[in-house]
Amino acid sequence: MMFRLLTQWYALQNDRRAVTALEYGLIAGIIVAVIALGFGALGSNLSDKLSSIGVSL
Repeated sequence: MMFRLLTQWYALQNDRRAVTALEYGLIAGIIVAVIALGFGALGSNLSDKLSSIGVSL
């Protein structure tokens, strides 16, 4: 039982797939946050511009 647990522990220490998946997940999360912030900032400016165009028409 203990030998099997140690064997699995050593195998997990050498497995880098989980680290790579975590890195890709963090990168994707940062990209989504930047896009969301960008749309939030541009959305209010765009709404104001479209409102002023509508008023002038």
